[in-house]
Amino acid sequence: MKIFLDTANLDELRKGASWGILDGVTTNPSLIAKEGIPLEEQIRRICDIVDGDISAEVVATKADEMIKEAYSLAKLHPNVVVKVPLTRDGIQTTAKLSKEGIRFNVTLCFSAGQALLAAKAGAYIVSPFVGRLDDISQEGMTLIRDIMTIYGNYGYQTQVLAASLRSPLHVAQAAQAGAHIGTLPFKVLDMLFNHPLTDKGLDQFLKDYTKVFQETPVAG
Repeated sequence: MKIFLDTANLDELRKGASWGILDGVTTNPSLIAKEGIPLEEQIRRICDIVDGDISAEVVATKADEMIKEAYSLAKLHPNVVVKVPLTRDGIQTTAKLSKEGIRFNVTLCFSAGQALLAAKAGAYIVSPFVGRLDDISQEGMTLIRDIMTIYGNYGYQTQVLAASLRSPLHVAQAAQAGAHIGTLPFKVLDMLFNHPLTDKGLDQFLKDYTKVFQETPVAG
């Protein structure tokens, strides 16, 4: 499973990229606004840091304006994937421009039927939201499994991006469900490293080594 960071913060992206395990980035208008930098400028900066798919979301809600924004965003960098909501206008935009080679991440997916529409429109990525479904007492990970089954049945090439992953458990479950991509906040990526037995084992290894090679006088 590819790992994307769901952030527009450059410091977080530099840190994540330094670990050598980052495959891409997802952003949205809220994340861009949090950084206080105009969308196109911030996307260019992100593309300079991470060599992978970078989702940049339109802010228009009508198809004609979405199309204009999509053309503009796609020109920013070869790695840019235009992000649109899973609405009638978003699907219309995807269906029209995917035929021209523009790649789309269709976001805010909450049902398998919606994911089917995204695939039929030629989406490069579909983004079902796990955590937000959990919030309303639905099992978000079931949606990932259902979409993977449907896409497998018909050979759709659209990648399933498990979004709204809020814990290391979510990440592991998404991978088990077969999601092609998981996007997560920096704090969740950082948490994936942690296990008390790793810390305990490393501490013991170093104590044992120090006891023999630094505490014992060397004969000579």
